[in-house]
Parts: sequence; C-alpha cells; structure tokens
Amino acid sequence: MNRIYKWLGAWTTLLVVSLSLISCEKDTRYVDRLSDADLFNDTMQKLTDVIVYDIFSPVVASRVYVYPTVAAYSVMQKAYPEKYESLAGQLKEFTDIPELAEGVNPQLAAIHAFLVVGKQLIFSENRIDEYRDSLYEELDDLGMPSREFDASIAYGEAVAAHILAWADTDFYKQTRTFPKYTIQEGDQFWKPTPPDYMEGIEPHWNRIRPMVIPDAAMFDPAPPLPVDMNPDSPFYAELLEVYELGRKVTEDNNENEEAQIAAFWDCNPYVSHHKGHAMFATKKITPGGHWIGITKLATQIAENSFDETINTYLNVTVALFDGFISCWDTKWNTLIVRPETLINQYLDEEWLPKLQTPPFPEYTSGHSVISRSAATVLTKIYGDNFAFDDTTEEAYGLPTRSYQSFMHASEEAAVSRLYGGIHYRRAIEQGVVQGAAVGGYVAQNLNTFKAKTAEVNP
Repeated sequence: MNRIYKWLGAWTTLLVVSLSLISCEKDTRYVDRLSDADLFNDTMQKLTDVIVYDIFSPVVASRVYVYPTVAAYSVMQKAYPEKYESLAGQLKEFTDIPELAEGVNPQLAAIHAFLVVGKQLIFSENRIDEYRDSLYEELDDLGMPSREFDASIAYGEAVAAHILAWADTDFYKQTRTFPKYTIQEGDQFWKPTPPDYMEGIEPHWNRIRPMVIPDAAMFDPAPPLPVDMNPDSPFYAELLEVYELGRKVTEDNNENEEAQIAAFWDCNPYVSHHKGHAMFATKKITPGGHWIGITKLATQIAENSFDETINTYLNVTVALFDGFISCWDTKWNTLIVRPETLINQYLDEEWLPKLQTPPFPEYTSGHSVISRSAATVLTKIYGDNFAFDDTTEEAYGLPTRSYQSFMHASEEAAVSRLYGGIHYRRAIEQGVVQGAAVGGYVAQNLNTFKAKTAEVNP
C-alpha cells in the first residue's frame, strides 16, 4: 500500500509540475508576443492602412502619425527612464504623462494608447476596433492575466487622454473653420489643375503648432525665381526643362529610369482617372507614409527592440510633422504656379505630366522637404551608410528599389518630382535645403535615446 501512495504522490507531483510548466509556457507566449518589435510595426501599418483608406492629405496624415507615436513613446519612456528622455519641455507645450502604474505591462499600454489616440484622428474607427479586438483576443488566448491586462488598458487610456488633450490645443480644429484659398489672377499665382481642379489643400497649415521647430517660418528657403515667360529668363529655362524632360519620361512605354523613379515616389493619396463619363480613384500612401515604411525597414534591419522601434518612429514622425509645417508655410506664402498650368497655356495644351499635379502651390517641393528631414533623423540614429532595399511600394505593384543610405533615398525622392513633371528644379533643390534645416534642428534639439547615436550629417 505504501508503494501505491508513493507512486500516487510522485505522479501528482509530476502532474503539478507539468501543469505549472504549461502555465509558464503560456505566460511566456503572451510576454514574447508583446515584446516583439514587429507588433508595433504591425500596429503602425494598420494606422497607415486606415490613412490610405480615409484619403488623408499628406499634411493631415503627418498629424495622424505623430500624436499616437508620442503616446506610445511616452509610455516606454516611463518604463525605461534610464534609456529614454522625457518629452516634457522638448515638444511644444507638452507636459509629462502620469507615472507608470503598478502591474502595468508597458508594451500593451503603449499599443493601447497608440490605438486610442489614432482612432480619434481618423474616420474609419471600426478598422482600428477590429485590429484591437483581434489582438486582445489573441493575448487572452496566450494566457495574459486579466489583472495585468486591465491595469495596462487603464494606464493606456490615461496616457491617451493626456495626449489627446494636448493635441486639442494645436490649433487644428480652428483651421477647419478658416476660409478657403481664393484664386488670384496673374500667371505667377497657383491655379487648380486638371482633371479635377481641386481646391487648395490646407492653406492655413502654418498656423498649426510645431513639435520642435520654433515656428513655421524659421527655415524659409531662398525665394523662388520670379515667374517670367521671357524666353531668356531663368524661370523660363526651368519651365522648358520640365516640359522637355516630361516628354522624354513618357516615352518608351514609361519604362525608362526616370519614369520608374517618378512612379516609385509618386505617393499621391488620391489619383483620379477619367474615362468618358466615368471616374474612379487610386488610393496610395502619402509621402510621409512612404518614410514610415522606410522606418519599419530600418528597425527590422537593425533588429531593434520594441522600445527602440518606437523611439525611431517618434523621431521620424516629429521630423515629418515639422517638415510639412515649414514647407506649407513657404507654399502658401509664395503661391507659385505649377508647371502644368503654364505649359498648357503657353507651350503645349496637350502636355500632361507623368504624375498628377497635386492641389497646392509649387514652391517648395513637399517631398523634397520631408524626405530630407526624415532622412536626417534616421541618419542620426543609424549612421551614414545604412543600405536598404525599399519594398514600401510593392503593395502598389511597384518593384523594390535599393539605396546606399537614407540620404541617397531622399535625393531620389526629391528629383522624382522633376521627372514627374510637377516641380521646377529650384523648388526641389531649395526643398532639400529646407528639409535638411528642419531635420537637423529636430535631430539636435529632440533628445530621446540616451545611448550614443551617429553624428548628424545633413
């Protein structure tokens, strides 16, 4: 009998140990899931998908990206104060979030804060809800304790409320009530362009509060060339360059290198197509969305941790946001006409650019500004010679392009606007200068990662 009891006791002990191991394995799975950097990449991708679906303009999209990322970063900073600096006193009018509560999983709290803030800034809220519910059901299946889950969600809600209250003071809501741009007479002034003749996008964006740069006008570039249709004028030479290069780019079934570069960096969130009486639209990522895609690639190549991935996104989204504010200040103060308008009026009424002309003034090139701004902060984090294959546009049927550095990519993004027929050369070159100034200022004045980073080399 004693042998039977001993056997039963040993079997019971083995069963308890086995169940305990199974429980630990289950717990480890939810921890591992929340610690995976690609979880945040996937969450950011979901926000990008909604931005594309809702057709946000490039400038508004930059706002949708930055506030949720600030929320996520702020949580991780509280979790790793020895590694990251607080954003209080660094971002304009930003005050510190509540302290990390006991029992909180910081990764889940960061994800939840990101989703709550993001949901408030988009239209298709159900798409965020579906992603959130699917993720939380997965965590429950992986054995996340309800107490830890509830504490993390509650803290994420508190952080999101803090960020949304701050976002509410950036003057965005007020600009929704401001008057639209009134078209001005004169060849030099921007006019709406075919096929839809859309009204000017966000003429008051320079009133939005920046994140880091002191004000919208701090990095005003050199002035544009005076619009002068005299064949001997510098402006006319630039206009002629756009016209002649545009004809070359559209030759050979658009398969030359210039056409491929223009298409790769198109990033027009709404391209309309007209066939007879029918009209349909193609929706794509914004220019900022393309650099969000590059940021994902960089974090994966560098094998960044969950918190390091958020840190990189924070720096990039701030650079994009401030870059757009600076650029839009220049655009709506100079009001320079697009090449398509003058070419159709004076040179060739049948000419069309490779890319559809976007509905806002020409000077400076927005893609040139924000690409160099983003490339500058990415270079600070990863260094000058960070090679990568850019697969961002594969989802839109375009092949991968390879770059030796972020600066290399930003240079190609800039010149793509000339190949696409939507910018003069000066707007591109001065846009790069403007973006380097914005990005350099952000890189030098936004201190997040306490570890040593590469020197800024705009």
